[in-house]
Amino acid sequence: MHSTVALEVPFLDLKAQYRALEPEISCAVARVLESAQFVGGPFVENFEREFASYIGARYAVGVSSGTSALELALKVADIGPGDEVLVPANTFFATAEAVSNVGARPVFTDVDAASFHLDLSSAEAMITPRTRAIIPVHLYGRAMDLGQVAEFAAAYRLRIIEDAAQAHGSAYNGAKVGGSGQLTCFSFYPGKNLGAYGDAGAVTTSDSDDAHKLRLLRDHGSPAKYQHSMIGTNARLDSIQAAILSIKLRHLDHWNQLRRKHAAQIASALTDSPVIPPEVPTGGEHVFHLFVVQSQQRNALRNHLSANGIGTGIHYPVPLHLTEAYQQLGYPGKGSLPTAEHLAEEILSLPMYAELTDEQIEYTIDAVQNFAG
Repeated sequence: MHSTVALEVPFLDLKAQYRALEPEISCAVARVLESAQFVGGPFVENFEREFASYIGARYAVGVSSGTSALELALKVADIGPGDEVLVPANTFFATAEAVSNVGARPVFTDVDAASFHLDLSSAEAMITPRTRAIIPVHLYGRAMDLGQVAEFAAAYRLRIIEDAAQAHGSAYNGAKVGGSGQLTCFSFYPGKNLGAYGDAGAVTTSDSDDAHKLRLLRDHGSPAKYQHSMIGTNARLDSIQAAILSIKLRHLDHWNQLRRKHAAQIASALTDSPVIPPEVPTGGEHVFHLFVVQSQQRNALRNHLSANGIGTGIHYPVPLHLTEAYQQLGYPGKGSLPTAEHLAEEILSLPMYAELTDEQIEYTIDAVQNFAG
């Protein structure tokens, strides 16, 4: 049965990227298999050095996922039972889940309507004597201005742990996200701008003690075999994933440049449209992991695009304070975080990846404009 749409535009096309890299990837995987060093070892250490250098941090510690990165960073920051951590309501569940998994309580804040980043005025209203940390999320690939966050954190003596799971290669005032020196958590889930072929993550830091603790925690608290100086977990990075990430890291800046070009083209075409494109900063602040538009007729727009063979996503349909998993903890309900709740009703992610063709971009633009009239 053949499709009746003029063109297919998948929401994400990982096969297109793989086809372009297949010889390099195959060689890298073969080297790992021949070495028989499958966990840790030289391939992981090599990627950690390369990624730290790329980001501008002294250390990068490879771990098993972005969620593990957040959990271990929180443990290194000594966040645990009885503590509260400020988390934006519009982010992926793992940001809050990691806080819960170390025994602390995520406290949800509202977000800024334009940047989608954590709103500090909302956060200030949530401060209690138990507030110990804040997790700014560089959401959708847009770097958050950490200057004000740093002032806020200093005023209330909070630890900053950055969630950069979607912001590989984005920068603010010329400094790459993750190069701040503080604990910054990355995910290399396959669909990310820098994605592995399975789960993987990393934490960057410029504090040698924090890096040492991270390495212990990811490997059962063990500085040497059968020695355990603290209680850790198994959150190690696989060598095959590290080898693949080393290959892909060489292409990241080019891919991000293409994403910015695609985003600018789509956003420009939607100027003065009832379908509102995201802000496109003039510098390198946004790497467009996701291209998120707003529409008062979001569901109808999504159905229209689907009928025309165009894939979409919603990131995220339920703000975290309204998520089922957190209802028994007594969070304020609907109406308490109005911007996050409003965005959840209107946001729609359009296809965005480096391999999008001009034909696919124009087709997507036409379909959105036809819907908008």
